[in-house]
Amino acid sequence: MASRLKARVDATTARSSAATLQRAETAPKTSNSGASRKGIRDVAKQLDITPRTLRFYEGKGLIDPERVGSTRIYSRRDIGRMQLILRGKRLGFSLREIKEFLDLYDADPAHAEQMERLVGRIRERLVDLDRQQAALEETIRELKQIEHDAIERLAQFPAKRGAARQQAGRGENQ
Repeated sequence: MASRLKARVDATTARSSAATLQRAETAPKTSNSGASRKGIRDVAKQLDITPRTLRFYEGKGLIDPERVGSTRIYSRRDIGRMQLILRGKRLGFSLREIKEFLDLYDADPAHAEQMERLVGRIRERLVDLDRQQAALEETIRELKQIEHDAIERLAQFPAKRGAARQQAGRGENQ
């Protein structure tokens, strides 16, 4: 009897906690300063990412949302940092480089040092991308030449052999 009562209380508590957590995660929050706060699902939807992605970047120390119990609450600053992180990843910067930019942003209110470093990293990235582009263009030229050579060699085979191969292939499939 006592174990059934405990199970019922635990189930009720779990449902209540889950409902509270869901409301906290999805409802916009307002702190004492009036800044808008959002739960993990709202932020993930706004940024078109998964909650797991937010937790990943939090685990890497790139964002630090407030906690209310076990619920993450994201400020405009956290969302702005995530936008910078996602943009940096899209542009091909490493997490280490992105962390450096974010740390500089926090340390230098005028953002001059951050901008100088950013310009330097962008130039490095452009050099890398130019090299990759040249390598891709060379690979495409080589593949097109190989394709051309293979088509010419195939054209040298008698038509009967090609037809016989097609028929043999059909016979195997039946």
